[in-house]
Amino acid sequence: MLPAVIAGLAVVVGIGIIAIFLTSSIDYYCNVDEIGVREGCDDTRRVRVQGTVDEGSLEQRMTTTAFVMSFNGVSLPVEYDGEPGGIFQECIPVVAHGRVVDGVLLATRIEVKHSNEYEAENKERITEAETSA
Repeated sequence: MLPAVIAGLAVVVGIGIIAIFLTSSIDYYCNVDEIGVREGCDDTRRVRVQGTVDEGSLEQRMTTTAFVMSFNGVSLPVEYDGEPGGIFQECIPVVAHGRVVDGVLLATRIEVKHSNEYEAENKERITEAETSA
């Protein structure tokens, strides 16, 4: 009887640990205007934030790329350690993965989003970017 209780307890504890690990490793998908407003879109966890890179905000600082992204009239400064590369530029939609610290998204990954119109007009550019990635 005792070995069965111990085994059952071990299974419950194991499931609990896995559940905690999985919930803490999920990157919530948020729009810029949801940061600090929607549950899961706060500075206590990693997030994927969607917005458009503001015109005139892009700066290269040594090894860091800094810019501001906006969505629904709300802006968020972003710092990315590296150069996003590919077709990253101002005035395009992006998704930045990272953590918000003191009102700045410290990004560890940047994804460029493409509209269907852009993809139709720039197939070769997208193919080139995917090949070099």
